[in-house]
Amino acid sequence: MDLLLGAAAPVGVAIDHLPLHQTGPSEAARLELEPLALRLRHRFAIARGFEDVSHTLIARLIARGIEALGEVTPSSRYDESVELIEKQLSAVVLDDAKLLDVDATLSQLPGTQRGAMCALDLALHDFAGKLLDVPAYTLFGLDPRDAKPTSFTIGIADIDETIAKVREAAHMPILKVKLGAGREIETLEAIRSVYNGTIRIDANEGWTPEEAVACLRELERFGIEFCEQPVPAGHPEHLRYVRERSPVPIYTDEDSVSEDDVPRLAGCVDGINVKLVKCGGMRAAARMIRAARERGMKVMIGCMIESSVLSTAAAHLTPLADHADIDGPLLVTDDPFTGVTYDGAQLRLPDAPGLGVRARAAA
Repeated sequence: MDLLLGAAAPVGVAIDHLPLHQTGPSEAARLELEPLALRLRHRFAIARGFEDVSHTLIARLIARGIEALGEVTPSSRYDESVELIEKQLSAVVLDDAKLLDVDATLSQLPGTQRGAMCALDLALHDFAGKLLDVPAYTLFGLDPRDAKPTSFTIGIADIDETIAKVREAAHMPILKVKLGAGREIETLEAIRSVYNGTIRIDANEGWTPEEAVACLRELERFGIEFCEQPVPAGHPEHLRYVRERSPVPIYTDEDSVSEDDVPRLAGCVDGINVKLVKCGGMRAAARMIRAARERGMKVMIGCMIESSVLSTAAAHLTPLADHADIDGPLLVTDDPFTGVTYDGAQLRLPDAPGLGVRARAAA
């Protein structure tokens, strides 16, 4: 029976004894869509630009007396916007009798509409968990005790502001430092003068292959755990060139959008960053992780700047990963939801049904 994850699932599910067609209130299932603007604690800059506000879209699935939540944070890097995804989701027709058949419901969206798929996928898993009275991690056969610690991101800024941000995050044992706009050595020297924890770096496509190799050889002395996406996406041979010459392990981000990208990256990088927004939700992320594992690749589960809805969904899957970068709610001032919590850097998964996310006012 194709129930939730289905026969192609990379992990087990605990609900295959239940019938696909459930009885319940006759009110037709519907989606309610609500744009959300999240204000950032600090201006967030990467090699491509900056933002002070993150725009996301909340999807509420109303069915059988349950309100389930989904979210997507569109990125112009992938030619998506809140307005576009709202239009795509508005075309979805929900069949109340088939809401547990995730593949059938998601199939209404073309495979290229991954942002819309993400929001709907999250809402469907939240609905299933609430209907069956189990947390989302149980639907994937995962142990919440295996959730990973998260890194905390330091965006590009001048040296004084960077140091202030690092001091503010001094309690976090892992930092991800954005680079790619110059002054890399000076930036890492300044950070290391006040911070002794683990450092990952992310160039967001900011270097040429030759620049990447030269820079990473210089940065090695700062004890870098790994470097994300040093060169522009779309050229796995450039990633291979860097990896073969770099003393720092190489991970992708912009190059690893979906499961289809994984085979061509094998042998070119040490690991991939899986983001629910990019690949199309929890179900697609689990499949992408399996594809990477089959090829001996490490996995990090990442996030955008988003509310606790999307970050909590990603956190539920971190038992499948080696690393987590799920700090979206920590970067904003007005998250209207509560879900995953942070014990320092350690992610603590909610044990409530579904995603375990609630409106902050209700919490």
